[in-house]
Amino acid sequence: MFLHSVEEGPASQSYGLEVAALAGVPGTVIRAARKRLAELEEHGLAAGPQRDLFVAGAKDSAVVPEAEENPALNTLRKLNPDTLTPREALELLYQLRRKLDE
Repeated sequence: MFLHSVEEGPASQSYGLEVAALAGVPGTVIRAARKRLAELEEHGLAAGPQRDLFVAGAKDSAVVPEAEENPALNTLRKLNPDTLTPREALELLYQLRRKLDE
C-alpha cells in the first residue's frame, strides 16, 4: 500500500524506480534508469519541469536510455494470441524462454 498523495509541481524525492522494481520491471531497465538519473542529477538537468507521461508523444529518449530490445519481445509483438492453438501457445512459451536465456 502506497501512502503518498499526488500534488502539482516537481518532487524533491521520487520513489518511481522503487515502485517500478516492485511492479516487476526488469533489473537491467532499473539499473539503466538509476544510471541515467545519477547523470541528470550530477549535471543539474533534472531541474526542469517533469513531462507528463500520460500525454501522447511525451516519450523522450533523452530522459531514459533505450535498452536493447530482447528478441523475445520482438516475437511477442508479431503474434496474435487469438489465433494460437493451445499446443502452439505452449511451444511459443518454450521458444520465448529460450530467447530470454540467450
